[in-house]
Amino acid sequence: MEKHFIPVNIAILTISDTRTIDNDTSGKVLRERILDANHTVAAQEIVQDDMYQIRSIVSQWIANPDIQTIITTGGTGLTGRDGTPEAVKVLLDKEIEGFGELFRHISYQDIRTSTIQSRAIGGVANGTFIFCLPGSTGACKTAWDDILKEQLDARHRPCNFVELMPRLLEK
Repeated sequence: MEKHFIPVNIAILTISDTRTIDNDTSGKVLRERILDANHTVAAQEIVQDDMYQIRSIVSQWIANPDIQTIITTGGTGLTGRDGTPEAVKVLLDKEIEGFGELFRHISYQDIRTSTIQSRAIGGVANGTFIFCLPGSTGACKTAWDDILKEQLDARHRPCNFVELMPRLLEK
């Protein structure tokens, strides 16, 4: 049975103390790739690297039934202000450990051992897929092109995230 494309409503959150709508290259790259893949950008914001501000926006999006996936960029490093994983992990019902593992494995091909500094994570909360990516444009390209583009396409075989979306809230 042939599967058909199903557009996904995706929200993009850039986490940065310095980026603006004009210089948010990572947010722009994600937006372009999402739209090129025929998905919808349901929301897009920039927020300071503050755990509680991040958590507030992500929580609102998790509660919004019109948003099926959230992609964040930034705040996944090791500096004192990098708090995206800590902000998001407590909201997750389930973590997708393989996402971060695969991201670092793929990144290793380009940035070698520097990939160890990435704390990219993925998970599910209230039926919403969430992926937290590093803030670099290259990292966003890698995550979208090599993982998310296929996993957010209902036609991808042998399995994909889209076919799980209606079942995520089963008890």
